[in-house]
Amino acid sequence: MTKIRLTKEFEFEMAHSLLNYDGLCQHIHGHSYKLAVTVIAIPNWDKNSPKRGMVMDFGDLKRIVNKLITKPLDHAFVVNAESPKEWFTSNNQLFDRTTKVNYQPTCENMVIDFAERIQAALPKNVSLFSVKLHETATSYAEWYADDQK
Repeated sequence: MTKIRLTKEFEFEMAHSLLNYDGLCQHIHGHSYKLAVTVIAIPNWDKNSPKRGMVMDFGDLKRIVNKLITKPLDHAFVVNAESPKEWFTSNNQLFDRTTKVNYQPTCENMVIDFAERIQAALPKNVSLFSVKLHETATSYAEWYADDQK
């Protein structure tokens, strides 16, 4: 049977700062992120299935990624949980959508986190093939399942 790759793209706006970084990214700044999620599987050939001929419904993939990544992170400030509390305050409107993560919120670390979250939520017959996260128009990080073996 032939395996097919299916890709869905997403966009979201997010701010972050890098704890103890030695350049401008130590300051709060934002990006227009573009995320591409690719899954792989043998299409469903069950004649009685409403999903016949599909690897996965694009809408199902969209719901998974929106729930786990884009909705919680869109217009949020993402910060390493080790950051000093005086950097931000939870009762200030500017930092109302602050998300603390247990890693430095670099493009590389975020793509690893996103891949782990998405993999755990996919149907059993569908595998995550790759995740590509553009931080800027010319800079991105990629995660490939084959590289993890």
